[in-house]
Amino acid sequence: MDRWLIAFLLFWLVSNVTAAYGQPRAPAVEAAKPALLFSAPEIDSGFRELYQLRFSEGRDQFAVWQEQHPDDPLGDVSIAASYLFEEFYRQGVLSSSFFLNDKRLLGGIEGKPDETRAANFKNANQHAKELALERLRLNPHDPSALYALTLATGMEADYSGILEKHHLESLRLIKQADGYAKELLAVQPDAEDAWLALGAADYIIGSLPAHKRFFLRFGGIHGDKKVGLDELRQAAEKGHYLKPYAKMLLGLAALREMQDEVARKEFADLAIEFPDNPLFALELARLKREASPVVNAQ
Repeated sequence: MDRWLIAFLLFWLVSNVTAAYGQPRAPAVEAAKPALLFSAPEIDSGFRELYQLRFSEGRDQFAVWQEQHPDDPLGDVSIAASYLFEEFYRQGVLSSSFFLNDKRLLGGIEGKPDETRAANFKNANQHAKELALERLRLNPHDPSALYALTLATGMEADYSGILEKHHLESLRLIKQADGYAKELLAVQPDAEDAWLALGAADYIIGSLPAHKRFFLRFGGIHGDKKVGLDELRQAAEKGHYLKPYAKMLLGLAALREMQDEVARKEFADLAIEFPDNPLFALELARLKREASPVVNAQ
């Protein structure tokens, strides 16, 4: 039997035995209006450094904010994002050559991730999750905690599936991140970054062969490429910290779907906003080459 099918059947058994631990909590019917999530200049500045591929500088900004807010998970989850983003860059994940290759996109990188970055990512991400869960014990509908858990769990799923190639564990985490994202949007609808986690999961799962998606449904995991593109577009248009990342994923997904004009727009916007990042200019150059007519020698 196909090893994917065996993994999906095992996942279905595990998910049903442990269902009580991964279900999202229902939001309060009349919850108080949550505080704004996006009022952290150091976090904003740090993410802009990441999108310029200045990873150490971004981490410095996050560390300053974390030191001033030791009980808030946003600093640690941002630090974790910096290590994941850097490893993705080093491994070539953030490129069309990776994203357009089904074997790599759905199977993971060749080789292994850097051990030091791996340890730093896991430590920061785990600490962010611990802080967020502690906040949820005090307030089950804390939007900042749900935001951090959505990011942390989604990144853990990415790391497990793409970098470590632990696909069964990645599927479990995808389901968990999906629950946190939906709960976050229920208590704070303007937390548009949550659509990135939903869109990436829907698109990647929707890209699997039909027989694999069929078995995933037994574990309560669904995916649809069109829905995923719409959700990525929502994050790309209205997201905050993750808006540029959503635009990049939307552009790469558009390339897979042969929607070159959509991809061209996203990468052109990103190239203007982040001129020190060569990835966006490279994708634009690739699109230009493919659009150029072939001139036959006389």
